[in-house]
Amino acid sequence: MPLSFEDLLTRARRLPRDGRRAILGITGSPGAGKSTLAEHLVRELNGTGAPWVAHVPMDGFHLADAELERLGRRDRKGAPDTFDAAGYAALLDRLRAERDGEVVYAPGFERVLEQPLAGAVPVPPSARLVVTEGNYLLLERGPWARVRARLDEVWFCGLEESERVERLVARHERFGKSPADAAAWARGPDQRNADLVAATRHRADLVVPAEAVPPP
Repeated sequence: MPLSFEDLLTRARRLPRDGRRAILGITGSPGAGKSTLAEHLVRELNGTGAPWVAHVPMDGFHLADAELERLGRRDRKGAPDTFDAAGYAALLDRLRAERDGEVVYAPGFERVLEQPLAGAVPVPPSARLVVTEGNYLLLERGPWARVRARLDEVWFCGLEESERVERLVARHERFGKSPADAAAWARGPDQRNADLVAATRHRADLVVPAEAVPPP
């Protein structure tokens, strides 16, 4: 039988064991639906009861534009070396450590400004499952290589390439780029990153087909 969203919910519910916190990673190329899947999972798993699932996007670890300018990397924002990968791995360590009563604050990402926001995402002690999503969870390069071992499972969002690019262009336009600039960025820097991410697909525990992800 084809994998369904209900199957994903069941699998995610089973990740926390023996009372310990589990961390589920969701990865895929830019525009593949990582955030959409994560948001649906968190919302459905939390339901109407006490929240026990937290959502921690990797995008909060983007380097600020001022630092990218200093490093000469502003024109390829979104590439692996435009993130604080070591900081992200350190956050995952804190989330796994579960110090008694500690709220762990993670950075968020403001899409209109395209800038990280410190301390924007609280993860309370009651969170038994943390869903984290981003492009490079399976990358075996530099500090990114430390990430996979800190995740209980990693799911890869599979989406047909033309639809992925179409969604990505639309997202760039929605957040302020002109149609021409949106298409150029999606087919330039984003595509180079997408190719890099696609090469990590074989390391995922599960490939999620597009039909298993509810629409945004």
